[in-house]
Amino acid sequence: MKFFPAVRLHPFARRLLRPLLDPYRRYRHAKLIHAVRVSIGLLATILLTTGLNFPHGEWASVTMLVVIGGLQHHGNIGKKAVERAYGTLIGASVGLLLVAQQAYLGLPLLTYLLMSVVCGFFSYHAIGKGGYTALLSGITVFIVAGHGENPLSDGLWRTVDILIGIALALAFSFALPLYAVYSWRYNLASALRDCATLYSRTINGQSMTDDEHLKLLNRLNAVMLQLRSLMPSVSKEVRISMTELDSIQRHLRMCISTLEILGNTRPDPRDAQAMARMQLALKAEHRQIRVQLIGMARALKSGATQRLERPSGTPTAEPGLAAPVHNALDGYRLLTLQLAANVDAMSGRLAKSSGRWKI
Repeated sequence: MKFFPAVRLHPFARRLLRPLLDPYRRYRHAKLIHAVRVSIGLLATILLTTGLNFPHGEWASVTMLVVIGGLQHHGNIGKKAVERAYGTLIGASVGLLLVAQQAYLGLPLLTYLLMSVVCGFFSYHAIGKGGYTALLSGITVFIVAGHGENPLSDGLWRTVDILIGIALALAFSFALPLYAVYSWRYNLASALRDCATLYSRTINGQSMTDDEHLKLLNRLNAVMLQLRSLMPSVSKEVRISMTELDSIQRHLRMCISTLEILGNTRPDPRDAQAMARMQLALKAEHRQIRVQLIGMARALKSGATQRLERPSGTPTAEPGLAAPVHNALDGYRLLTLQLAANVDAMSGRLAKSSGRWKI
């Protein structure tokens, strides 16, 4: 899926812009890019509102910070900007009505009562779906109306400033966009490499309780949570269904769980004969699992998805699972076959969706 039309650049310009155009470098320096983008956006709002001498122009800068200040990924910025726009229009309309009735009736106590009731209504809807819009509506009422004493012209100017801030925030969100799919790809690639490392440690008889092994497991668990939080934004950005993303996540979770079980059911590393029999019996599976895990990691990082489409040659786990288990080695072998089938299925899902996440 392409977000922008292909543009032919001069080789020198391509080399010069490579740090900015390369997705992996943008992912690694995402915080710096985000900070620079917000700083330039704030400078633009200040120069625009000050240059045109807009009253209360600081609210454009406040809105810029509210919309994109804490939102790094492009998939979130658009949604928050729309919610902010709705909240602004609703809150500004209510605020202007309150200012108008205060100017007409001149009853401050009535204004305070109406403001409290209206904001209580918004607070009721701030809990649950659409809560962000409701909360911003209540905040905007006070931005526009104050405590009811603001002139109507001030309320109108503040509304205009807030809408300018939203428009500029959206414009700057498209400048070197930081897609959530980048974080999803590279974190998933890192997790798959860690899975390959865990598997190598398991089959080579290394300790399952030392600090390095536990550190890998903790890192994988942290990445699992991070990938889960990125899924809604990734789905919006590249139009991959949440069901498909959840399936990929489930394969990763099963892979990690199976690796933990394998570590606890493998032959005793001190039993050289048992380890040798295990290595000989599962030599093809060991090699194929490691090759596929590293292959998926490389495809996700580089975008070279051809390796995902190669046949794995891994035997399916179903026939083996029907066989009786006579000893620990049989159980270990069945788990290995199950892991191989799971890794193969994950590779297939990544290959199927690669046209969308490879941007």
